[in-house]
Amino acid sequence: MAMKNLTAIISPEMVEPVEKRLRHLGVPGLSLSHTKGYGAYKNFYQRDLMTTHARLQLFLEEERVAQVIAALREVMGPVGDNGGIVSVSPIEEFYHL
Repeated sequence: MAMKNLTAIISPEMVEPVEKRLRHLGVPGLSLSHTKGYGAYKNFYQRDLMTTHARLQLFLEEERVAQVIAALREVMGPVGDNGGIVSVSPIEEFYHL
Protein backbone atom coordinates (compact mmCIF):
# COMPACT_ATOMS: atom_id res chain seq x y z
CA MET A 1 0.00 0.00 0.00
CA ALA A 2 1.56 3.32 -1.12
CA MET A 3 1.45 6.07 1.50
CA LYS A 4 1.68 9.86 1.24
CA ASN A 5 2.47 12.58 3.75
CA LEU A 6 0.02 15.46 3.43
CA THR A 7 0.93 18.69 5.23
CA ALA A 8 -1.53 21.57 5.35
CA ILE A 9 -0.79 25.02 6.75
CA ILE A 10 -4.08 26.74 7.62
CA SER A 11 -5.36 29.59 9.75
CA PRO A 12 -6.06 28.60 13.37
CA GLU A 13 -9.73 29.52 12.93
CA MET A 14 -10.11 26.79 10.31
CA VAL A 15 -8.80 23.93 12.48
CA GLU A 16 -12.14 22.92 13.98
CA PRO A 17 -14.14 22.86 10.72
CA VAL A 18 -11.31 21.04 8.92
CA GLU A 19 -11.00 18.48 11.71
CA LYS A 20 -14.77 17.91 11.70
CA ARG A 21 -14.79 17.35 7.93
CA LEU A 22 -11.81 14.97 8.05
CA ARG A 23 -13.47 12.95 10.85
CA HIS A 24 -16.62 12.76 8.72
CA LEU A 25 -14.50 11.33 5.88
CA GLY A 26 -13.10 8.68 8.21
CA VAL A 27 -9.53 9.97 8.27
CA PRO A 28 -8.04 7.85 11.07
CA GLY A 29 -5.81 10.54 12.59
CA LEU A 30 -3.85 13.72 12.18
CA SER A 31 -1.19 15.68 13.99
CA LEU A 32 -1.63 19.38 14.75
CA SER A 33 1.02 21.90 15.68
CA HIS A 34 1.03 25.65 15.81
CA THR A 35 3.66 27.43 13.80
CA LYS A 36 4.76 30.96 12.95
CA GLY A 37 6.11 32.16 9.67
CA TYR A 38 5.66 34.53 6.80
CA GLY A 39 5.12 34.18 3.10
CA ALA A 40 2.32 35.51 0.95
CA TYR A 41 0.40 36.52 4.08
CA LYS A 42 2.56 38.78 6.22
CA ASN A 43 1.41 40.39 9.46
CA PHE A 44 2.27 44.01 8.77
CA TYR A 45 1.24 45.00 12.31
CA GLN A 46 4.13 43.10 13.87
CA ARG A 47 7.76 44.03 13.62
CA ASP A 48 8.91 40.60 12.39
CA LEU A 49 6.02 40.10 9.85
CA MET A 50 5.28 36.66 11.33
CA THR A 51 1.78 35.21 11.44
CA THR A 52 0.53 32.24 13.44
CA HIS A 53 -0.84 29.23 11.58
CA ALA A 54 -1.80 25.64 12.30
CA ARG A 55 0.10 22.81 10.65
CA LEU A 56 -1.82 19.60 10.02
CA GLN A 57 0.08 16.47 9.12
CA LEU A 58 -1.65 13.37 7.82
CA PHE A 59 -0.32 10.03 6.65
CA LEU A 60 -2.71 8.67 4.05
CA GLU A 61 -3.08 5.88 1.57
CA GLU A 62 -2.26 7.29 -1.85
CA GLU A 63 -5.80 6.76 -3.14
CA ARG A 64 -7.29 8.95 -0.36
CA VAL A 65 -5.16 12.04 -1.04
CA ALA A 66 -7.41 13.56 -3.74
CA GLN A 67 -10.49 13.07 -1.55
CA VAL A 68 -8.84 14.80 1.43
CA ILE A 69 -7.57 17.71 -0.70
CA ALA A 70 -11.07 18.16 -2.14
CA ALA A 71 -12.50 18.23 1.40
CA LEU A 72 -9.92 20.81 2.50
CA ARG A 73 -10.82 23.00 -0.48
CA GLU A 74 -14.51 22.63 0.32
CA VAL A 75 -14.05 23.72 3.94
CA MET A 76 -11.46 26.42 3.29
CA GLY A 77 -13.40 28.14 0.52
CA PRO A 78 -12.12 29.74 -2.68
CA VAL A 79 -8.38 30.02 -3.25
CA GLY A 80 -6.90 32.80 -1.17
CA ASP A 81 -9.86 33.29 1.17
CA ASN A 82 -8.29 31.59 4.18
CA GLY A 83 -4.60 31.56 3.30
CA GLY A 84 -3.96 27.84 3.35
CA ILE A 85 -1.39 25.73 1.54
CA VAL A 86 -1.07 21.95 1.10
CA SER A 87 1.88 19.81 0.14
CA VAL A 88 1.97 16.08 -0.58
CA SER A 89 5.15 14.02 -0.32
CA PRO A 90 5.86 10.35 -0.91
CA ILE A 91 6.68 8.08 2.02
CA GLU A 92 9.27 5.43 1.34
CA GLU A 93 8.52 3.37 4.46
CA PHE A 94 5.78 3.52 7.08
CA TYR A 95 5.63 1.57 10.33
CA HIS A 96 3.24 1.42 13.29
CA LEU A 97 5.31 1.19 16.49
